[in-house]
Amino acid sequence: MIYLLFLIWIAVNSTFAQQYYDPSDCPSDTSYPGSRYTCNSKLQSCKTFLGYRANQQFGVQNLLNISALFQRKSDELLDLNNIASPSEILKPGREVLVPINCLCSGQYFQASLSYIVPERTSFSEIACGVFEGILKSLILLQENPSQENDVEIGVKLHVPLRCACPDNFTCANRVKYLVTYPLLEGDGTTPLSEKFGISHEDLLAANHLEPKSTIFPDTTILVPLKSDPIKNLNIPDSPPPTPGFLPTIAVEKTKNTKLRNLYIAGSIVGIFLVGIALLVCGLYVKVLKKWKGEKLQSFTDRNSILSCSTARSSPPSCQTGRSSPRSGQTDRSSTNSCFSPDLLAGIKFSLYNYGIEDIERATNDFNEDAKIGEQVYKGLIDNADVMIKQMKFEDTRQVTDLHSKINHIDIVNLHGVCYGENDFSWSYLIFELPNNGCLRDCLSNQSNPLHLNPRTQIDFDIATGGHYLHYCIFPSYAHMSVNSRNIFVTSKWRAKLANIGSTLAVSSSRKNDEIVTVNGWVAPEYPVHGSASEKVDIFAFGVVLLELISGREATEGNLFKDSIGFLGGEANEGGCFEQLRSFIDPSLKEDYLLTEALCLAVLAKACIEDDPLRRPSTDDILKVLGRMV
Repeated sequence: MIYLLFLIWIAVNSTFAQQYYDPSDCPSDTSYPGSRYTCNSKLQSCKTFLGYRANQQFGVQNLLNISALFQRKSDELLDLNNIASPSEILKPGREVLVPINCLCSGQYFQASLSYIVPERTSFSEIACGVFEGILKSLILLQENPSQENDVEIGVKLHVPLRCACPDNFTCANRVKYLVTYPLLEGDGTTPLSEKFGISHEDLLAANHLEPKSTIFPDTTILVPLKSDPIKNLNIPDSPPPTPGFLPTIAVEKTKNTKLRNLYIAGSIVGIFLVGIALLVCGLYVKVLKKWKGEKLQSFTDRNSILSCSTARSSPPSCQTGRSSPRSGQTDRSSTNSCFSPDLLAGIKFSLYNYGIEDIERATNDFNEDAKIGEQVYKGLIDNADVMIKQMKFEDTRQVTDLHSKINHIDIVNLHGVCYGENDFSWSYLIFELPNNGCLRDCLSNQSNPLHLNPRTQIDFDIATGGHYLHYCIFPSYAHMSVNSRNIFVTSKWRAKLANIGSTLAVSSSRKNDEIVTVNGWVAPEYPVHGSASEKVDIFAFGVVLLELISGREATEGNLFKDSIGFLGGEANEGGCFEQLRSFIDPSLKEDYLLTEALCLAVLAKACIEDDPLRRPSTDDILKVLGRMV
């Protein structure tokens, strides 16, 4: 009976709801009800307001900046926000109400603005940064379909801000305005209703929310007002976002004991159903285990489009076993559990077997013009650019075994292999070849210099690929040859790690018996001890990061390290920022945020610490770069 009454209460409130609340965050590429507010009112236009916060990062620090951004007169904002002067510098995060004209355009309400891009940026940066999530980046992209995601300087964009007008029901409840309010971490419906002096139930009804609904950062909510907006100044503005990598969501508490009892009853029923599911799963696993014991031995290594091989027990070379083409024998695999990580690790992606005639045709009989490196050629197979690497047959197994288990967007894909003509002395590996070539060539191209934003994205892609190798495959692998010539860049300026497995990549938990020579500036412990670990890759990542900042190639480690001595307190009278400017690639021509460049330089400095224990992990690196891309 209680449950039936609860459903009836929800249905009644849903019927009278003004608009839907969209719980997806601003950068989300999916549209939901509430991503734009629908024209469900007889009013085709209305005067309303939206909330905005002073933003130092984007230079919106006073009413003059804010009124210019929203194309209003600054006098309109003075009395409304109790601010003495339009030029008064506001504290970061200071909330401001902006009057707007909301119009029904097609099937959606919106306040249309034009925005001229002052520097190269992205739709997400404009929608979620400059306009603080009052519209989603997906909507901004849809309204400007002729633009790429990287928006150039001087481009004029059409910006449809989210707004809504009261409908007949809200008008009957004497609602005069629906204020579009962007939410930050820590915001809740109860403090928000107290701030604007409205009832909590009215706020929930205007957004189609239930009493226990959770609201999320980087979204918007409608605040229904029955008179001109007056904020309760005794309630502070929303706190700025915490520095944590992942936001925490505040879930509001309720004192409704009837609902609590209902949830307790539902939990008991749920536990009972879970018990039944576990029993069924146990029987299923038992049957599957018996079936697998009979069938697993029938999987052999054969030339087919799909292949599956199982892992050996604790292989000393950290490779997975496969049937030998000469002996026809298959290594034994553990069958303890159908969910065993060893079994999952043994699942491999298929590799295509090319003929030597395919390779000769792609390279024009290994013409010198097709050569792009030592024993490396570029070619065209099936109308796709490929990179063909010649290797000794005995070295090929390690690379193919590793790549056959890898499937990641930030790692160059291995298409297939060719085992030579009449013998097995040489073999050829066929990789994808990203359009823009290696990173070193991109940085050396002064005619088309990379801006700082795509360089930061490349940093993030490299770190993501390294994290995948270190933590997401079994056994884990250290690349041991991360440098700007082993990183390739796609047409959309996304990075891919290459040369995986060509050096002696081994599990992070063991050391090499021999030291492999790695060109360039490497971690100091590697030439001495020959230890292969993720910390060696972290050092190499720091070197690549310095190359991205400066545009220079790290051929002389000591000279390169001395040039960033100012980050360790060794700055001369020129000061830290002046030396940083002199270190940054001159092709950027001041087209960057100095604070962002400093953050990247400090991260690089931490990565190239002599003590491996003081270097960050790839997790730490992703948390820093994830807030910048």
